Amino acid sequence: MTDPSDLDLARIAGALERMAPAPLDAPDFETSDAFVWQTGPERLTPVARVSRVDLGLLLGVDRARDILLANTLQFAQGHGANNALLWGARGMGKSSLVKAIHAGILAEGHPLKIVELQREDLPTVSRLMQLLAASSHRFLLFCDDLSFSSDDQHYKSLKAVLDGGISGRPDNVLFYATSNRRHLMPRDMIENERGSAINPSEAVEEKVSLSDRFGLWLGFHPCTQDDYLAMIDGYCAHYGLSIPSDVLRAEAIEWQATRGARSGRVAWQFFTDLAGRHGLPVS
Repeated sequence: MTDPSDLDLARIAGALERMAPAPLDAPDFETSDAFVWQTGPERLTPVARVSRVDLGLLLGVDRARDILLANTLQFAQGHGANNALLWGARGMGKSSLVKAIHAGILAEGHPLKIVELQREDLPTVSRLMQLLAASSHRFLLFCDDLSFSSDDQHYKSLKAVLDGGISGRPDNVLFYATSNRRHLMPRDMIENERGSAINPSEAVEEKVSLSDRFGLWLGFHPCTQDDYLAMIDGYCAHYGLSIPSDVLRAEAIEWQATRGARSGRVAWQFFTDLAGRHGLPVS
């Protein structure tokens, strides 16, 4: 006669098995060099065409470019490399630099894959890394515009990306993130934590230390007017658009004034408008 407790255990085991997520099927990584991690259901979706600009068109970020390129090349060659946080002024090419460097590494013959991850999907990152760890390819895991609010618990999942928990981060995965904030959280939130906690230093250390887990910090600062105009000159030369320099300068400065900002993004937006007015397609 079957023991009732055995039946209960069998039902519990069956329920747990049904609740467990189904094993993930790895995509054919040979079909693309870029993928997007999506949830509901969890899957890696190949990207046929990555939206990016040529590395040579990213001006005013020479130091960050050289450091990040060298770090990425080391990783692609199977050598030691650091996770990187690109932080600073909006519109100064942080995410564009990551994508352009990936293209540069591919052009040198290194089959590096890039996987884009949204901040909202960080809680699933352990499953993603298990999937990537089982592959023979090397992966650049990329999260754009990463930041956390005061009640956001996703930062705990980020530690799994940077440290990998007890098993460590897979050797074939490197993590790059961009953020407008050096410490990935609002300054007023840090001050509030310090002011209200019993032990102020311990209250903020866990969250502030997130940025310390990145081996590379690369700062991006607002560009000068000369840099802004040089970016536009570079776009014009690259796309073969000839405009008298005095006219180009006057229009570019007027565009900057109407936007109330000066950055690489503003330079590209001006050039896109300029190219459109002259019947030139850009992509």
